[in-house]
Amino acid sequence: MFDWLVMSAAQLGRGIQDGAIDPVALTKAFLGAIDSHDARDRIYSVVTHDRALAEAEAAAERARAGHRLSLLDGVPISWKDLFDTAGIVTEAGSKLLEGRVPTHDAEVVRNATALGLVCLGKTHMSELAFSGLGLNPMTETPPCINDPKAVPGGSSSGAAASVAFGLAAAGMGSDTGGSVRIPSAWNDLVGLKTTSGRVSAKGVVALCEKFDTVGPLCRTVEDAALFLAVLEGDRPIDLRGAGLQGKRFAVLETAAFDDIREAPLAGFNSAVDRLRHLGAEVDTIAAPEVEDALALSGPLFTAEAYGTWRDVIEAHPEKMFDQILERFRIGASFDGPSYVAAWHALNRLREIWDARVAGYDAVLLPTSPILPPDAERLMTDQDYYVVENLLALRNTRIGNLMGVCAMSLPTDVPSCGLMMLGAPMQEERLLRTAFAVETALKA
Repeated sequence: MFDWLVMSAAQLGRGIQDGAIDPVALTKAFLGAIDSHDARDRIYSVVTHDRALAEAEAAAERARAGHRLSLLDGVPISWKDLFDTAGIVTEAGSKLLEGRVPTHDAEVVRNATALGLVCLGKTHMSELAFSGLGLNPMTETPPCINDPKAVPGGSSSGAAASVAFGLAAAGMGSDTGGSVRIPSAWNDLVGLKTTSGRVSAKGVVALCEKFDTVGPLCRTVEDAALFLAVLEGDRPIDLRGAGLQGKRFAVLETAAFDDIREAPLAGFNSAVDRLRHLGAEVDTIAAPEVEDALALSGPLFTAEAYGTWRDVIEAHPEKMFDQILERFRIGASFDGPSYVAAWHALNRLREIWDARVAGYDAVLLPTSPILPPDAERLMTDQDYYVVENLLALRNTRIGNLMGVCAMSLPTDVPSCGLMMLGAPMQEERLLRTAFAVETALKA
């Protein structure tokens, strides 16, 4: 039974399908693990025992009758605390939203429920999703699987911890500048950032609507493909036959390796060497448009974030962690014409990028140039906080700025991820490529 807690979601789903796993027993195993875990309240903001058991019992009845709704029918997962859940508090990691109880599930939660997924509860996150570190002194800071003194990555911090510590089969998160991929990398998970606009964000607490995306943090690429289908209420793609033969990759040298630390570089180089050894073609490319796009981050991200939350924040700024408050307020320094001009410039840069990488199956770079920073030092050393926060999100933000889908895969170095950038709305192609890469790295 205890092996269930570390199995992939697909393995659990097949176990239910074969009659070897009872959804009620499975859900009770996860709930028991959650309630007995020392970090329970640091990972979950709320555990939904009644909803989970009711959904598991319904899944068990369908399994007995041979009418399962999907392969993942009966599999228990967690939801980041910015997905609306009817009658369950949803606060987006912020004291500003304390006591907020939605009346309806977010559309993706409805889709998942309609396909039989079991909701274990809501997970802690960075305040209003505006940090890649996962540090949240206003609510809770979840642990990192590889370093008890380090932050877990954010903003989907609890989502990652729930999976890494065996307290959910997968965690649903969001990614605006790296919030799925950073915690996935730092906790040795697979994370999928979908293209902005592909997966519904209706009922998801917004940070920057033009960049916000929804995606899973899970154990395998197969799981990521299954959860993309669940979130969209659709059928999953077929990954069979995916291989490295004929695959072309580009290693992005522009910006991605600046100030990189030893371990992330070692993990990345080891993974790329493995791909080359198994026959993939790997080029190195420079892309000056990436530097130009990164320079637009201020007006694009912070202006929209502050414009979205200004009135709520300034009504009670004392309810915010000072580092997050300061980051939001930077958005006030950009005017409307600057914001519009930045978007016009970014759209031109995206066209250049799309043309440059059109012949490749994916662009490769380290998910993060740093390891998970020390949580206590982040609280006491402001310069350390600023440097680590900016570096944490630097590489992942490239994917958001270029408007593409992206994935982070674990490497053979703990807390060091390999990031793959695909093309806009080409998640199926990226998933098949990532499946081949994952197979190669595990061989």
